[in-house]
Amino acid sequence: MVSANILPVLLLLASNVFMTFAWYGHLKFTDRPLWIVILVSWSIAFFEYCLAVPANRIGSTVYSGAELKAMQEVITLIVFAVFAITYLGERFTINHVIGFSFIALGAFFVFKAPIS
Repeated sequence: MVSANILPVLLLLASNVFMTFAWYGHLKFTDRPLWIVILVSWSIAFFEYCLAVPANRIGSTVYSGAELKAMQEVITLIVFAVFAITYLGERFTINHVIGFSFIALGAFFVFKAPIS
């Protein structure tokens, strides 16, 4: 059995894979009609919601809303970075790394005890 601390992270990770494909997967298929892309994207996004909603519901027993959102953003960036490189064939630059690092640093402070 996966603990309530880890299960939301795993569910958010899986949901982000679906959402990344729903939002950006069609970029490799720009020759398809937009209405088809929209229908396919919404179909994929359905599965993202089936994972994200329980992730947040279970996660709220352990984490605050702000912590869940910060966690979600960092997971989103990690999943997107891997997706952009492997699926879209994009190159990640030092600017991307620095920008994403600042966002991750913000998430760190959300989880950190209050500074007094």
